[in-house]
Amino acid sequence: MYNSKIIGLGHYVPDNVVTNDDLSKIMDTNDAWIQERTGIKERRYVVKGDGDTTTSMGVKAAKVAIERAGIDKDDIDFIVFATLSPDYYFPGPGVLVQRDLGIKTVGALDVRNQCSGFIYGISVADQYIKTGMYKNVLVIGSEVHSHGLDMTTRGRSVSVIFGDGAGAAILSREEDTSKGILSTHLHSEGQHAEELSLLAPGMGNRWVSDIIADNDPNDESYLPHMNGQFVFKNAVVRFSEVIVEGLEANNLQASDIDMLVPHQANLRISQFIQKKFGLKDDQVFNNIMNYGNTTAASIPIALTEAWEQGKVKEGDTLVLAAFGSGFTWGSAIIKW
Repeated sequence: MYNSKIIGLGHYVPDNVVTNDDLSKIMDTNDAWIQERTGIKERRYVVKGDGDTTTSMGVKAAKVAIERAGIDKDDIDFIVFATLSPDYYFPGPGVLVQRDLGIKTVGALDVRNQCSGFIYGISVADQYIKTGMYKNVLVIGSEVHSHGLDMTTRGRSVSVIFGDGAGAAILSREEDTSKGILSTHLHSEGQHAEELSLLAPGMGNRWVSDIIADNDPNDESYLPHMNGQFVFKNAVVRFSEVIVEGLEANNLQASDIDMLVPHQANLRISQFIQKKFGLKDDQVFNNIMNYGNTTAASIPIALTEAWEQGKVKEGDTLVLAAFGSGFTWGSAIIKW
């Protein structure tokens, strides 16, 4: 039996910083309104023409993770890429990463679980390694949201939340089963799928030909929709449940948590969870104020920064947790 262990982390964000004040110049909003509701101060947007894409940012994050892992790119046996914003409708970015990194013809899997995508990706990689099928798996979460947002007052309730960026992790075989990823826990509840969604273009709704034929300037079917209060209420419940599930599966208590790295959806959600579990400020890592919600990239970016800042140390018990569109949610319990 093996465990999987994270041996390398990396992240990349575009240079272009967009503040709340910048957004207030193009829509009816302001810094105080955004910070009060989300905790976000600024985010990063790619600039069209500068070469940053969902894939290229993932590649840049992966290169850092590979170097820090002390392995060669050809030591990677499998690629898992989590995103809701792929470069192409198809193929997915996993194969583009394989191409752009010049990795041999290993398998590449794309994960479409939005904010929970990185947790799902970690879980998939963990199972492959635990069964002995693969030794080193590259897991990436990367998003370019800025090109698909409604940057007007009409879309402000959603658009102010999201940012662009990428994070990556190398998972490798660990023979000491008291270390590494101890367990992962995944859930979904599709009955609420439309409460946080983007419905078009899609085969079951409005396809590209419908949008072009109608040429309706008021068509909102291709814009993100979020029932904010409903999502918030479900998020705090499911976050709590899946963290407890992970702790109980490993005979741990909340007091055993050295660092909680939650998906960076809303600072108010993180603060609610922190209070519920009685965690101190130095036991929860948040960076949403700097990057906004980067969906599948948020946990690997946050985990990388926490590690870079010395807040994640050998022997620490880490909890990763996420909730998002689907609804999907999950957690990972890690002994670093």
